[in-house]
Amino acid sequence: MDLKTSSTKGLERNQHIMVGTTEKQHRNFDRMDADHVYKFNCSPGLSCFTQCCQDVTIVLTPYDVVRMKKALGISSGEFIDNYTILLNRKDKLIPLVVLKMNDEDKRCPFVKKDGCTIYEDRPWPCRMYPLDMNDDGTFRIIADSSRCRGLQTHEAWPISEWLIGQGVAIYEEMNAFFSQVTTPLQAGGLDIDNPQIHKMMFMALYNVDRFREFVFKSSFLERFEVDPVTVEKIRKSDIELLKFSYDWIKFGIFGQKTFAVKPEQAEK
Repeated sequence: MDLKTSSTKGLERNQHIMVGTTEKQHRNFDRMDADHVYKFNCSPGLSCFTQCCQDVTIVLTPYDVVRMKKALGISSGEFIDNYTILLNRKDKLIPLVVLKMNDEDKRCPFVKKDGCTIYEDRPWPCRMYPLDMNDDGTFRIIADSSRCRGLQTHEAWPISEWLIGQGVAIYEEMNAFFSQVTTPLQAGGLDIDNPQIHKMMFMALYNVDRFREFVFKSSFLERFEVDPVTVEKIRKSDIELLKFSYDWIKFGIFGQKTFAVKPEQAEK
């Protein structure tokens, strides 16, 4: 099953599965607003529990990686090396970062018999399923009623309440920052074929631990004006460092005035 999404859209694969009784009825829910009430539920008692965590394509955002690597207690580099597949795309600066499924059964490596072992830090796609978001901000159902027994339950939820319960808000906030980088790139007009720039972009977005080393162990802070409060924030917080990386990319790639070079460096 291919459930590939854009950088801020995705699918949930574990505990809460939406309900619709027939495929014909599903088609009536292609454009639902946040106040729409729909039915869904999924629990370990269902025969299909966790089957939807198998043979799927889950594209990860930088914030997804930050949350998941922290939950696992490993570095961002270790997470990228061990749990992702990078799909390079022609004329694209940023590869798709896809969660690697188990080789033997194509299941998510974090899903066991009793459910998701990193549920509190599951990625954006897993929080959104069974919904995806349309370009106009409405929602549509993407659950497959032939596979999901949860579609036969009767628990009703306004979409807005369900999203709050799934902890989507912080992901939406961080994805909005990410979109400030991805949207201009999708618009095109950049002709960058330097592989070092590609590597730096990827490091800044997805390998926050290495990016922190770059900031603090290179001449970065000697070259750029960064106030002491920000320095301490990015030293301690991956989230603040991720926001910092977006500003750095906007400065280096798009020429936006998000950073200022120190006067003594500008004169060199």
